[in-house]
Amino acid sequence: MKTINRLQRLILLLTLVTATTAALLPRTVRAEEAQPLSITLEGYSYPHPVSYLPLVIEGQDLRMAYMDVLPGGGGNGKSVLLLHGKNFFGAYWKATIAFLTENGYRVIVPDQIGFGKSSKPDLHYSFHALAANTKKLLDTLGVREVTVVGHSMGGMLATRFALMYPETAIRLVLENPIGLEDYRTFVPYVSLDEQYRSELKTTSESIRNYHKNYFVNWHPEFGEYAEVAVRQRLSGEYPRLAMSSALTYEMIYEQPVCHEFADIKAKTLLVIGQSDRTVVGKARVKKELLPRVGQYPELGRRTARLIPGARLVEIANVGHIPHLEMKDKFHEALLNFLKE
Repeated sequence: MKTINRLQRLILLLTLVTATTAALLPRTVRAEEAQPLSITLEGYSYPHPVSYLPLVIEGQDLRMAYMDVLPGGGGNGKSVLLLHGKNFFGAYWKATIAFLTENGYRVIVPDQIGFGKSSKPDLHYSFHALAANTKKLLDTLGVREVTVVGHSMGGMLATRFALMYPETAIRLVLENPIGLEDYRTFVPYVSLDEQYRSELKTTSESIRNYHKNYFVNWHPEFGEYAEVAVRQRLSGEYPRLAMSSALTYEMIYEQPVCHEFADIKAKTLLVIGQSDRTVVGKARVKKELLPRVGQYPELGRRTARLIPGARLVEIANVGHIPHLEMKDKFHEALLNFLKE
């Protein structure tokens, strides 16, 4: 048997110690593993201080989280309301908040009930109710007029808000909104229980892959919001979040806004990433129908024709989230519209 010299013994000892220490560490502290995160994002920092609006809905005491960010200096006296998408929350507007406040705008960014840092109740979700909650927030803050900017599901909510409160929503910006077509006409129905079970079956891999499909040109920093969802899935409260997600899917499916675009009074801008092919419930659509649905270039043009006087900005080689994937072009289009 070969003699083991001192250096070899030292290397062997260090290897054994390292392996033993790793085995003894709790799973929650191993750097390579995702750490559980509260379904209301305690421990996850937003770019600005978060406040809460108390609400009572269906007998439940709830809290609606929001950021209210004032511009430097005196500002221009104008306010912008930013409404998030279904798989996101207010913090992903970070760069847009900075851009708008630098240009003199007050920016209000709520997390809708069921999302982000807000309460996750089991209740009947509706765009009407979310719009009413948002109006109550603006009233509480003393904001009488806003430009409403809605992305993805936030675009459906922004549309409903503009229809309900035309005296408040003086301008409307729809950034790759979902609901430009009526999903009920081609996405097979599933019950709430089926949708809930589907939410429970998500995996870390499926969440990450789903988020990557939002983008044409992927950058690692875009993965932050997927990782939030991955970590929330590890929470002991995840079933409650899964039910909230199933309920808001039901809201999107059953409450289309596309039939009412002609009734919008607000001056409107559509910003459409041309490579977006998002369809809510896409996995259940018949394969022969897929080439005809979720076609955002045509959907954007059709919607611009339906909304009186709407202006359309098309951004090539961009997917579902222009304000992340090509923020400079999105911000340029937004500011030009605000200054018109």
